[in-house]
Amino acid sequence: MTGNISYKTSEGEVLTASTFFKSGTTYKGCLIFVHGFKGFKDWGFGPHLGQYFADSGFYVITFNFSHNGISGNNIEFTEINKFAANTYSREISELNELISAVKSGYFGQGVDKLKIGLIGHSRGGAVSIITAALNNNIEGLVTWSAVANFDRFSERQKKEWKEKGYLEVINSRTKQVMRLNLTFLEDITKNSSGKLNIKNALKQLRKPYLIIHGQQDMAVPIIEAETIFNWSNKENTEYLVIPNSGHTFDVKHPFEGSNIKFDKVLQKTNDFFNKYFS
Repeated sequence: MTGNISYKTSEGEVLTASTFFKSGTTYKGCLIFVHGFKGFKDWGFGPHLGQYFADSGFYVITFNFSHNGISGNNIEFTEINKFAANTYSREISELNELISAVKSGYFGQGVDKLKIGLIGHSRGGAVSIITAALNNNIEGLVTWSAVANFDRFSERQKKEWKEKGYLEVINSRTKQVMRLNLTFLEDITKNSSGKLNIKNALKQLRKPYLIIHGQQDMAVPIIEAETIFNWSNKENTEYLVIPNSGHTFDVKHPFEGSNIKFDKVLQKTNDFFNKYFS
């Protein structure tokens, strides 16, 4: 079964979520999928992964960050001003609030008692690392194609950013020119050595962690996965490379079906949570 639910944050912003579950099932745990930059809950593999893990016995939540540029359950970027005003710190805060909502019973009786695991893709992987390291309600973490560094901008870009007050980025799928306000850069500058420090978060992480990365990822090169693994606690970390695979494991939007590479990602993620949540 599937459902749609909205949650209002402490700042009055709305997180739109989809839930996937098998009615009458004793759930193995609750899995929250965290999308990346220019991503959204219904992009490509989003609904497919939700149904896959629900069929495996998990209660699954996919959701849109309030400032990802997508309104409600739409699949087009219509909230460009919100997209421009987003920050990493906002996303970390919103993910923590969503986790608190799960534990408070907002998603239904029984769900609040479940172990919670995070699955983060790309930038959402890094947001999930930071969150899992500090949030005691998280008991397992899987990242797909995660970035190892939030500061991904050249000095030339930063100079232009400061001069104009914004940086323009192109959405290769929709061809839209989208802006990031200066507050995005200021958040990185202010917090890169503190709450946005991925290396420090990994040093603190003492929970089961699985890193999955495509060997031919052009958006986030595999060296970033190697860096994350090198920073992590080897006693609780596993690392899997998907050969001949890109940033989204060759899944497209609109969704045209899975493939042998993404099937392996799903299988290994499922095996991981079955191992630690059983």
